[in-house]
Amino acid sequence: MNANGTLIKELADKYGRERTSLLPIFQGITDKNNYLTEEDLTQIAAELHLSGAQVFGTASFYSFLNMVPRGKYVIRVCKTISCDMKNRREITEQIEDMLKISTGETTEDKKFTLLYTNCMGWCDKAPSMLINETPYTNLTPAKVQTILKEYIEKE
Repeated sequence: MNANGTLIKELADKYGRERTSLLPIFQGITDKNNYLTEEDLTQIAAELHLSGAQVFGTASFYSFLNMVPRGKYVIRVCKTISCDMKNRREITEQIEDMLKISTGETTEDKKFTLLYTNCMGWCDKAPSMLINETPYTNLTPAKVQTILKEYIEKE
């Protein structure tokens, strides 16, 4: 049993041991550790008496559940046509230039990860991005620069 074994048991006690409990359990682990390990998924399957395939299939379906280590700040840039038409590429290039990473990568200091995501529902305020759970809309390269500087200067 890994260090998350106790946490998994606590989350199962809190949310139940049904398949419908998977998402809150996954979220509880990722809130603490930022991602789900293969061992976490195996322990969840055992704790909930589900097959590994059911647990892995659910975890891998949701793009906002990380199954590999990510940075402290996960930046998700919307890649839909609405954001594309409003210069999403310029936004992404600004982020890549400032952080010296490409989309899909994490900075060496593990502070930032840059990802694309599907529609976040802010098409009327495109282009948009999330940094962890904080949304940013109506982005311009200058606005992105200001936003990222605040995160870069944190701790």
